[in-house]
Amino acid sequence: MQFSKKYILAVSIPVLVLMGYWGLGTKKSITFLPSGKIENSTNSSSTEKKPNEPVRNPVFIDTPNIVKGIYLTSWSGGSKKKIDEVIRLSKAFGINSVVIDIKDFSGYLAYDTGLEQVKKYKAYEIKIANITEVINKLHSENIYAIARITVFQDPVMAKARPDLAVKRKSTGGIWLDRKGLGWIDPANKDYWNYIVDISKDAKSRGFDELNFDYIRFPSDGNLADMEFPSWSRKIPKHEIIREFFKHLRNNLPGVKISADLFGLATVQKDDLGIGQIIEDAYENFDYVSPMVYPSHYASGFNGYKNPAKYPYEVIKYSLDGAVKKLSALDGNVAAASTTLASSTNSIASNKKLAELRPWIQDFDLGADYNAQMIRLEIKAARDALGDRYVGFLLWSPSNVYTVEALR
Repeated sequence: MQFSKKYILAVSIPVLVLMGYWGLGTKKSITFLPSGKIENSTNSSSTEKKPNEPVRNPVFIDTPNIVKGIYLTSWSGGSKKKIDEVIRLSKAFGINSVVIDIKDFSGYLAYDTGLEQVKKYKAYEIKIANITEVINKLHSENIYAIARITVFQDPVMAKARPDLAVKRKSTGGIWLDRKGLGWIDPANKDYWNYIVDISKDAKSRGFDELNFDYIRFPSDGNLADMEFPSWSRKIPKHEIIREFFKHLRNNLPGVKISADLFGLATVQKDDLGIGQIIEDAYENFDYVSPMVYPSHYASGFNGYKNPAKYPYEVIKYSLDGAVKKLSALDGNVAAASTTLASSTNSIASNKKLAELRPWIQDFDLGADYNAQMIRLEIKAARDALGDRYVGFLLWSPSNVYTVEALR
């Protein structure tokens, strides 16, 4: 089977996602058509009477020992043609995991959850007509299915529930980031439960893992003009985020969950001004996925004028830092367990910390990310993590992937 250099997974990505999602670059020579036209013709029709009813006894797939994963938007996840292409990728290049947006930057849920709050606030836009069918098809090919949930960046709920939203000090209106998107106050526990409800529903459909992104305070826009209805500013941001992490873990027992963090969280000692401290995530998730995209490090990082041109060096340095923090925390947990065992004259159960599984870039920003560049990213992850290496996730906002890198 022959594949072109850039294997097209998605020809119908919304222009906003294609050109500006997450502030990332795009692939060259991308071909796409209006999403509505494509999706209406390619979404498979359900043979079930209630295609979006939760599965009574869903069957899950074990996490692959080494994850080779790619990201799909909701539109791609709802396209039969694209899911078929993922399966072809799996057979040809060993892709064994797929991350699918079920709640993205828009705040909309991508399928009919039936959840009361989602319906009440019209927080859905059906892009995946039959989520159960999609998951079953992936599972039939032994492909691990991960649901991606964008958390505190939520313009839909910010508009529907302004009492939950970050406000503007100057006007009292809804505060917006540079992309014009509204955010929810991370300290609001009612919203925490909304996210838990969405998460439980996703699990009930058969998703093998839940991946949480934008689990932080806002990082761009007029930050001085922000006002928080729930956060008193007396409690440090990282404590708010840590409590949210714990809330997820406590309310999703036995569920595999993962957290996306800024790449700098691997090496910085503070919370980056957004509440993210990687050790807090290690203690509450099964997997931590730092977004170590070299293009997202500022000029001058580690002496590199353009870090994007040094994928191996940037990622190796970052993940070395992440491993150092994890090892230190692991040692502290082991010491605490030994002390507990001695004091109670019983065997203490060791607390399991998260495994590191980075996001790496497959998009052109700051440099041309060809197959060799992506191989260098993967090599950096392998070299830094050693025995801890459990794979990687590839991010391309256009869902165009450089499959030659995976041979």
